[in-house]
Amino acid sequence: MRILLVGGAVRNLLLGIPVRDRDYLVLGGTVEAFMREHPQAKPVGKSFPVFILDGQEFCFLRGHTLAEDFALRDFTVNAMALDEDGALLCHADALQDLGTRTLRQASERSLADDPLRVFRAARFVAQLPEFSPHPNLLSAMREASRLPEFLELSAERVGQEVLKACASDRPGEFLRVLQRAGCLGHWLQEFADAADIPAGPPRYHDSSVLEHTARLMDTLAGAAEVLGGAGALCVWMALCHDLGKTLTPRTELPRHIGHEARGEALALALGHRLRLPMRYINAGADAARWHMLAGDYPTLRPTTRVDLLFRLKHRAILREMFLLARADKGVDHLQEALADLAVAEPLQLPQELCGLGAESGARLRQMRIAAVRSRLRNTIAER
Repeated sequence: MRILLVGGAVRNLLLGIPVRDRDYLVLGGTVEAFMREHPQAKPVGKSFPVFILDGQEFCFLRGHTLAEDFALRDFTVNAMALDEDGALLCHADALQDLGTRTLRQASERSLADDPLRVFRAARFVAQLPEFSPHPNLLSAMREASRLPEFLELSAERVGQEVLKACASDRPGEFLRVLQRAGCLGHWLQEFADAADIPAGPPRYHDSSVLEHTARLMDTLAGAAEVLGGAGALCVWMALCHDLGKTLTPRTELPRHIGHEARGEALALALGHRLRLPMRYINAGADAARWHMLAGDYPTLRPTTRVDLLFRLKHRAILREMFLLARADKGVDHLQEALADLAVAEPLQLPQELCGLGAESGARLRQMRIAAVRSRLRNTIAER
């Protein structure tokens, strides 16, 4: 029995990329022999034998030979294996595609066999530095997206691919590749025509709604360093922030008056369609609805500032929203927002005003507004 390291782990080793997950292929042995040698292995495969052992995946051949197994995998650069002696075994096109940084399907049937690979292809281009899709892959993606099985994919599986793309180095490529392949309908239907809609008047925007969104996603890809791991959430907010522009009447273009309110409902629908965690669903909707206010924060009245700040704090996306606004408008208002929060948040109601239900909330809100108004007056006076 031979155990080979396979798939993305081999690809990453050859690319010099850190290996996070390791999958293995079992050759030359039976399932019974493997189970006798590894009784703690848990069977999880349905169509062919797959086991989880110590958190790692061990599978048997798909097909009768290693070449057949490689042809049944998703992409050529994932159809590679290392044996115990370090010998490399791979798909016939794997090394060439790895050298040219090309993502290509492992066979003509690869995407039809599992249409989720349409999203995996776009996600891999977003994750792998310098990779681009082969023209044949784009055609295969387009064909697979027309299959009934594409519409019947598990929403959770599609949603996980979207979130993995949001956590990648080039998340904007996820949208760009799907658009080039014509695969934005149904699952990401809000973006189906976004490449043909101007993001705004030329003096403010020089691109389409889709390209503007993709650029913001790329800009915010490094936000995890600032937010301590919440970068994917910030990128998801960027993906959702201008959804309302896709519903702007053509007669009103290139302006997008009221797109914030339209976008909130679209972001909620998209998040629910993909069965995302509620934190993402709410954050996407808030990004669509409130990003313009965050971008115009210095012009807001104290009342609006307080309402915005405490909504964002309650949702735990205050920093994310102002990072999004900075990427969108090129100005950073986070410090001013935090200064307002610093004077408003510590305030407490007098004992006699507590326990009065809605009236208590209204009184506390007025106290916060007064504190922010006073801070603004003092700031102006100091200037």
